[in-house]
Amino acid sequence: MKRFAMSLTVVASAVVMAACSSGVKLDENAGKTAPVVNNNAGASGTSRPVAPVTVATPDPLNDPTGVLAKRSVYFDFDSFSIRDDGRPVVENHSRYLATNKDRKVVLQGNTDDRGSREYNLALGQKRAEAVRKAMLSLGVADTQLEAVSFGEEKPKASNGDETGRAENRRVDLAY
Repeated sequence: MKRFAMSLTVVASAVVMAACSSGVKLDENAGKTAPVVNNNAGASGTSRPVAPVTVATPDPLNDPTGVLAKRSVYFDFDSFSIRDDGRPVVENHSRYLATNKDRKVVLQGNTDDRGSREYNLALGQKRAEAVRKAMLSLGVADTQLEAVSFGEEKPKASNGDETGRAENRRVDLAY
């Protein structure tokens, strides 16, 4: 067993030493160009450039703590005026869409369960259109926006009390 452990140590040392003499060196313009790897470690002097590693910037839509994580704009009862607490949501998403012209969003208008089905569909559409108009005024292209209404059909919470109903009076931004 001791012999095996000693052999393993010798092999590991040889691997480390080989890695240290791999022939990696920086070009004369270090920091300005990519590093050069010498494939033959001095045999024929041929070398090839190594491309720098680039890290992709994550999409801010996928950041659960970012300003784009909030994707609902809430409304008062029987109203389609954007409340003050919804303006930052509209502004942040408008800024994102104005700089990312290839992205599109569906504005989904919702209501609580009070009122007829037809009334709620119309109110949900007016809420979605209110957000759409606000986003257009902030520089988002019309082709990036679609306003639809679900009325009372897609509640986020129970309509059993006012707290739940308030959660259901909203426009969701679905990318």
